Amino acid sequence: MSDDAMIKEIDALGDKLSAARSEIATTIIGQEQVVGLSLAAMLSGGHALLMGLPGLGKTLLVETLSTVMGLNGNRIQFTPDLMPGDILGSEVLETAPDGSRAFRYIEGPIFAQLLMADEINRASPRTQSALLQAMQEREVTVAGQTRKLPAPFHVLATQNPIEQEGTYPLPEAQLDRFLVQIDVPYPDRATERDILLATTGTAQASAKQVFTAEALIEAQGIIRRMPVGDATVDMILDLVRACRPDAPEAPAIVRETVAWGPGPRAAQALMLTSRAWALMDGRLAPSPEDVAALAMPVLSHRMALSFAARAEGRVLADVIREVTASVTRVDAAA
Repeated sequence: MSDDAMIKEIDALGDKLSAARSEIATTIIGQEQVVGLSLAAMLSGGHALLMGLPGLGKTLLVETLSTVMGLNGNRIQFTPDLMPGDILGSEVLETAPDGSRAFRYIEGPIFAQLLMADEINRASPRTQSALLQAMQEREVTVAGQTRKLPAPFHVLATQNPIEQEGTYPLPEAQLDRFLVQIDVPYPDRATERDILLATTGTAQASAKQVFTAEALIEAQGIIRRMPVGDATVDMILDLVRACRPDAPEAPAIVRETVAWGPGPRAAQALMLTSRAWALMDGRLAPSPEDVAALAMPVLSHRMALSFAARAEGRVLADVIREVTASVTRVDAAA
C-alpha cells in the first residue's frame, strides 16, 4: 500500500472514530479519558478491565460501546455461585422422537463479539479462569472439543475495588490478558450536574450505531499497519524493562519496591494502544509522549509491590509515574 493510500485510510478512520465518540457522548457524560481508553483497547483488538465503585456508569459504557461499534453483545453478571458452564456452555443429553439419545452442545453467553463481564471479581477463581483461553486464543474447549469464538471478540470487564466484601482477586495470568486497566473516577461537580439533569427527566438519550463488526476488524488492521518511529519503540522497551526488578535497567525505586514486573505483553500493549491513541488524536504515528500517557493503564495491573513496600505505604501508581518520568528524561537527553 502506498503512503498516500495509508494516509487516506487513517484519516477516514479518524473521522469515523470522531463520530463514534460523539455518539457515545450522548449517553456517557464526561469520562473522556475512560471512553478513549476503551476505544483504544477495541481498536487494538484487546480486552479492557474497568475499575471503579458501583454507580459510576461502567455498565452503561459497555452497553453503549456495543451499540455504537455494531457488535453482538452479551452480559454476564458474575456472582459467587456462577459456574464455568454458565459462561462457556455445556452439553445436554437429548432424546429424539425415535428414542435415540445424543449429546447436544448449547453455547454459553461467551459466544458474542462483545462480552460484558460485570463485577468479574465477585465470582470464584475457578469461574474466572474460564475466560483465560477465550481471551488469549479466541476459542474455548468444552467436552474435549475446541470451538472458535465470533470475530471480533472483546471482553470488557467491570471490577469493584478489592477492599469491598465478597470479592476475589483476579489471578495474575488473567490480569495480564487485559490490554489495559481503566480506572473510572468520580465525576467532577460540573459533570455530575450534567448527569443529574440528563438522567432524571422524561427523555433518555440513546446512542446510534457508527461501526460494524467488519469495519472494526478493518480498523484493527489499519492500527497494526501504522508506522512507529525508532524513538517510540525505544521508549516502549526502556519503560517496560525498567519496571522489572531483576532487569539491569531497573532503577533503584523498582528494585526496592516491586515484587514482579510486566512481561512482553506489556510492550505489545503499549505498541498497539499508542498507535490507537495517536490516531484518535488525529496523528499518523505515535510518539514517546503517547507511550508515557498510556503507561499507567497498561502497566498498573501487570506489576505488584512487595510486601515490605506495601507496609511502608508505597503506592504502585507513584512508582510507575516516577519510572515513566525518569525514562522520558533519559530518552529526551539521548
